[in-house]
Amino acid sequence: MGFIKEIDVPSAVPGKVSADVIEQLRAIVGDENIFLDEERKQDYAHDKTEDYFFMPAAVVRPANTKEVSEVLKVCNGFKIPVTPRGAGTGLAGGAIPTHRGVVLSMERFNKILQIDELNLQATVEPGVITEVFQLAVKERGLFYPPDPASRGSCFIGGNVSENSGGPKAVKYGVTRDYVLNLEVVLPTGEIIWTVRTY
Repeated sequence: MGFIKEIDVPSAVPGKVSADVIEQLRAIVGDENIFLDEERKQDYAHDKTEDYFFMPAAVVRPANTKEVSEVLKVCNGFKIPVTPRGAGTGLAGGAIPTHRGVVLSMERFNKILQIDELNLQATVEPGVITEVFQLAVKERGLFYPPDPASRGSCFIGGNVSENSGGPKAVKYGVTRDYVLNLEVVLPTGEIIWTVRTY
């Protein structure tokens, strides 16, 4: 990896990640799933976008939707910026915590919950690696077309947020063409399901 420079942002970012907030987040995700030391936070301060680096105040790694909801309730209550993060392979800056605050890592959401061969549908968590999913459906004689260049390490959730494609997109379309619905946690902590309409 090349040189990455620290970028200054205005100090007037609302909210502060105080010791009390840290303890609330720790109670939600557990001590082993909150990173506060500089060495580990560095991995979450950038993605593959060239030359950008923003050190977050904390990194939290929730394990389920309820924990995501509780983290967002705390951060929303204290007006703390939250940056959701997948694998950090993007080139568009989507995973960079430009307003510092809290990085919400999806790396523990790594399960393929269901592959419904009859209806040609699957339910996956956002931290599933794209190529792992492609191989899983291939074993069942099925085909998942989106193939970004980083498919061996990027997450499905990041593919959705960036609408990834790859060479096969010319014939088969991009990620959004394969999303039926999403379970979403709003900034307030409310959990909703989207419904695709045609």
